Parts: sequence; structure tokens; C-alpha cells
Amino acid sequence: MIFYTGAESSALREAVFGVMLLVSHADPGPVIQERYAGLQALKNLSPDLRNALHSSRVDLSGIPEAELEERVVEALRQSARILATKSPADAATFPDAVEAICHQVAEADGQVGEAEQAVIGRIRAALAG
Repeated sequence: MIFYTGAESSALREAVFGVMLLVSHADPGPVIQERYAGLQALKNLSPDLRNALHSSRVDLSGIPEAELEERVVEALRQSARILATKSPADAATFPDAVEAICHQVAEADGQVGEAEQAVIGRIRAALAG
């Protein structure tokens, strides 16, 4: 099992739950279905990463949309650095897992809108470096 510090866990949590929020806000749909889809999509992450997500709290509510995206993008970059150091295997699979999470949230209402596609594209770019 990999140990993540509180700050590392918070960065990972902000990245993962932040992308769910960004996609959900891009084209508001059925909130409960989108939340459920996002939580179900966590299965794309390794057990160590899922444990890290449960070990910290991050409150992203009330953050203006433009600032939220900046914070999430920075958390994605920070998460990539953390994983590269602590778990190269997770670092290799993290971008695809996050993108899968984004798609599952976007598809929760049966369709992926242009705004959601645009947000997913920006998340993909952030994950690519």
C-alpha cells in the first residue's frame, strides 16, 4: 500500500472530484445521475488511489467557475507529479482513468454536449502536460 500525505491526498482528491464538477457544470444535467456516474467511475482508479481520495476532504463549493478550472488543472498537474514520484504505475494510468471519469459523468444523461466535450478536451490537455 502506498502512503500519501494529507497534502498529497488533498491534491489527488481536488483533481479527481474537480474534473467531475467541471464536466457536470459544463452542461448541467441530472445532478444525482452525474454524481452517481462519477462515483461509479472511480473504479477506473487503483485501490491505492481510491484510498487516498477517501483519506482527505476538499471543499470546492462556492468557487467561481473560472477559478475552479484553474484550481483543478493545477491539481491535475500536481497529482501527475505526485504519482510519478510515488507510484509510476498509477502515473501511467491516471490520465486515462481521469478521462474515463469525465466521459462517464458527461454521458450520465445519455448525451455528451459540446460544452462537456470542450471541458474534457481542456482536462486532457492538462493531463498531457
